Amino acid sequence: MNRREFLFSTLATFALAALPKLTLAEEAAVSEAVRAKINPKNKLGFGFMRLPLKNPADQTDIDYDELNKMVDLFLERGFTYFDTAWMYMGYESEIALRKSLVERHPRNKFTVASKLPVGMIKSKAEQEQVFNKQLEKTGLDYFDYYLVHNINPNTIDNVRNFDSFKFVNDKKKQGKVKNVGFSFHGDADMLEEVMKEYADEVDFVQLQINYIDWDNPGIEGRRCYEIVQRYNKPVIVMEPVKGGSLANLPPKVEQIFKNVEPNMSPASWAIRYAASLPGVMMVLSGMSNLAQVEDNTAYMQNFVPLDDKEKRVIETAVKALHDELQIPCTACRYCVDSCPMKIAIPDYFMLYNKGANGRGSNPFKAYKGAYDKLAQTYGKASSCIACRLCEKNCPQHIEISQWMKKLAKVFEA
Repeated sequence: MNRREFLFSTLATFALAALPKLTLAEEAAVSEAVRAKINPKNKLGFGFMRLPLKNPADQTDIDYDELNKMVDLFLERGFTYFDTAWMYMGYESEIALRKSLVERHPRNKFTVASKLPVGMIKSKAEQEQVFNKQLEKTGLDYFDYYLVHNINPNTIDNVRNFDSFKFVNDKKKQGKVKNVGFSFHGDADMLEEVMKEYADEVDFVQLQINYIDWDNPGIEGRRCYEIVQRYNKPVIVMEPVKGGSLANLPPKVEQIFKNVEPNMSPASWAIRYAASLPGVMMVLSGMSNLAQVEDNTAYMQNFVPLDDKEKRVIETAVKALHDELQIPCTACRYCVDSCPMKIAIPDYFMLYNKGANGRGSNPFKAYKGAYDKLAQTYGKASSCIACRLCEKNCPQHIEISQWMKKLAKVFEA
């Protein structure tokens, strides 16, 4: 077996392992205290991570005309939760939230979550500087939800050395934070350690949960979910549609859903899957255009959990999807910030995935022009020096340096 076959075999194994086992999840105990924090009519959160752009090659060139319409419709349909972070959208996300939301709507009509970027901070003192700057960028006096961001094996030392949870809880005592949590990108064993150490200092936990990663050994969504339930903390779900990959399915997989509910989008199945889990307080969706807001809010306004028939449909879809699975990138762009060669990693992965699902003797040819255009501004895949800094920051545990070699052969030959 060559390396290509090995990689695809491994990914297929992950997908097979990810077959939903919702019966186990539904039997997890959820305390009354957690249930009291959950509003079934307001479980959709607006993630300011993949905003509409005027220039797709520039993450900071945000289309405010489109974004303002999206924010207005989201609020109009009864939803209130907005999620941002220090580094999203080329460090412009918090500013975009101020311009489109805070400056245009009454403070009592929305809640905001932002995050302490512990992986990027170099000292205790810098935490204070970043937090104050975030309040300035968002135009807020306080955050309704504030998270220690992206806890994983590479950031946990900073969390401990800088007393990050104490820092955030001090802000809570000062009234500048209402609810304290953390987002997590490690394995279940590490989450158990973190919960033992910090459970008394947090009000909620943010996890990656979707139907393809439910039992993925690289993500361990089910095990992480069940650990949080044991500690009686509500869950906020990130990546329910895995960076859009579960919203843009291969045609034969999408047809499985259409055969059952012709008018329901693939995204609706993925988001309802996450929202149906007991103990889930909020499901975040990084919406990029008004159509996505219209779709998501339509079926979440009167949210109905998945029934047994629908769960079986998802199982069938996962079985079909594992045959199509290529690079499981969610376009979070954490890799781009750390790349010394400024390679447009998620953009190249998107082009590769599109080509891999194409037809003909050279399905990648149709995307070579887009690759060449990106490469005029960013580093080529062949520019990769295999420093693997990107891999340390990748929540999906992708072997990026190896994929760069593959992409160079495909698009630069």
